[in-house]
Amino acid sequence: MDKKTALQRIQELRSKIAYHNRRYYQLDDPEIADAEYDELMQELVELERQYAEDIDISQSPSQRVGAPPLEKFEAATHFAPMLSLANGFSREDIIEFDDRLKRMSGSVVHISYVVEPKLDGVAVNLLYENGHFKTGATRGDGTVGENVTENLKTINSMPMKLNQGPGIPVPARIEVRGEVYIGIEPFRKLNRKRLQEGFALFANPRNAAAGSLRQLDSKITARRPLDIYCYAIGAVEALTFETHWEILETLKRWGFPVNPRAQCAPAIEDCIEYYLMIEKDRNTLPYEIDGIVIKVDSLALQSQLGTIARSPRWALACKFSATQATTVIRKIEVQVGRTGILTPVARMDPVQVGGVTVSRATLHNQDEIDRKNIREGDTVIIQRAGDVIPEVVKVIEACRTGNERRFAIPANCPACNSHVIRLTGEAAYRCVNLECPAQIKENIAHFSSRDAMDIDGLGEKLVAQMIDKKIIKDPADLYYLSLKTIAGLERMARKSAENLLESLEHSKKPGLERFIYALGIKRVGEQTAKILAGHFKTLDALMNADEEDLADIKGIGPRIAHSMVGFFSQPSNRHILQKLFDAGVVPLSASAGRESHLMPLRGKTFVLTGTLKNFTRDAATEIIESLGGHVTPSVTGNTDYIVAGTSPGSKLSKARTLNIAILDEDEFIRLIKH
Repeated sequence: MDKKTALQRIQELRSKIAYHNRRYYQLDDPEIADAEYDELMQELVELERQYAEDIDISQSPSQRVGAPPLEKFEAATHFAPMLSLANGFSREDIIEFDDRLKRMSGSVVHISYVVEPKLDGVAVNLLYENGHFKTGATRGDGTVGENVTENLKTINSMPMKLNQGPGIPVPARIEVRGEVYIGIEPFRKLNRKRLQEGFALFANPRNAAAGSLRQLDSKITARRPLDIYCYAIGAVEALTFETHWEILETLKRWGFPVNPRAQCAPAIEDCIEYYLMIEKDRNTLPYEIDGIVIKVDSLALQSQLGTIARSPRWALACKFSATQATTVIRKIEVQVGRTGILTPVARMDPVQVGGVTVSRATLHNQDEIDRKNIREGDTVIIQRAGDVIPEVVKVIEACRTGNERRFAIPANCPACNSHVIRLTGEAAYRCVNLECPAQIKENIAHFSSRDAMDIDGLGEKLVAQMIDKKIIKDPADLYYLSLKTIAGLERMARKSAENLLESLEHSKKPGLERFIYALGIKRVGEQTAKILAGHFKTLDALMNADEEDLADIKGIGPRIAHSMVGFFSQPSNRHILQKLFDAGVVPLSASAGRESHLMPLRGKTFVLTGTLKNFTRDAATEIIESLGGHVTPSVTGNTDYIVAGTSPGSKLSKARTLNIAILDEDEFIRLIKH
């Protein structure tokens, strides 16, 4: 390759890599595999090495993977102050915020706002000169921050050079404000790796992001999964804007990642609706948030309202309930699950987490206790997300007094006193006594749960009472209960007993996938049950399949195949199945050849985006699949329909680009009814 061709190839590679970085990090829609991306990068590095004297590599994608260690962080002064935000904690606070601004501005009609999730990360200031990234700094005291330029260069989603083109003017100098964060799944992987390597755990993604951004060696930072969303500008030369929304749209055109959940809110009622929606969706987001941010859209009104000592009057951070808290473990107890696994659970001083009072947290297994060095009496940070049982994030060892007690899984089952074992390759200890009452209770609770047989009115306490009184000993016994027996139980009125019997009767015709899931077979969850039902169509065919047949099914594999064959080969399990059949329980076969008019969406691919008012995502997916359709997470050229609820994301824009049919919720309802 001659010099001219090589230099052209370098520019081509830089452009390709920048494009694929954007596809991967900003749009979450990569077009090439990781290995192919690596080949492009390796080729670029080699060419830049050969022609180092003829090119400027400072802005190359190859230079964003770390740099030599820095002796210390230099001070970096912001041209425009980086202020913090005033806080609110409820819809009442949002209303009061709007009322206050109307009084101050003299507005008697309404004020338009922009709303977005409040990421729990690290605020940074990015300085660009003539379209090129110059320096970056933390917020610091609002006027002077820490110069973390080299570390910020390791964030692949942050542009080193601003996009230019018709209608996209680039100022000579501009400050861009952003939030550096680590996503939830990358954070979990990071902490798992630190556990394996013997390092202290990060308490949360925000701490991990802050610690990573302040590394003196940017090569360490480059190994951390940092990301960024940009949300505002500071000082800017020779360029003016009228609204905050215009700023966000311009940032996107320049190449900055802007949170796709940001949206305009024409009135304060829209801000409240957004607050409630994001709080509901909080646990489905790929990053941690602690509230929403509400900003006046008009920059002229922002200027009129001004600022106070530490925050602008025109913005509000409305917080959600905290998901982490500090408490003390008083005792560690052991619970026995339906598969016999012994799970240690921490009993703690009650504390408010995620809007509810909690007093227990899962410790998973003995290995987890040992790795985190958890002891009875420890002061710990716990975390709760959604309806998930809280877990201990880390121990605050500085609070130890010396009276803390180490814990070990007991040698005998706490429910039946049988000897427990630990199978090779597993972290869990198990009770292998099939008559263990704790396992029976959990098995029946699982069998009757909503996603299984859906037996309404059969709570844990009622199940425990019937097992303790030896009324039932397996799930099949439920279908032989009498009104007299049930009504005679403690706190069980006749009407409740009648309702339970009616619910049992209604549950006798479950779908095959529900019935398979209800059996509680090891390693068989809802998705696996759906795959098995779709493949075998009938329970009889599934029961008579061998391991080789099962293992060949995509999504099953040898371990699940072994569990399935082992379950159906057990005489006790066959006996329970026969009891169920004798009681009239008949799982409905998954039809291999349903009439086409019953499967009108066969072959159609759907993508769901935004929030639907009348359906959960799971419910909408189930309806589509029941009519023969298929739901995928990403928009491609093969997508037939996109169903768009409120606050749709970037999928909607891509669907428009690809001319894919877009259905709002009303149109979706009409389609499925038709």
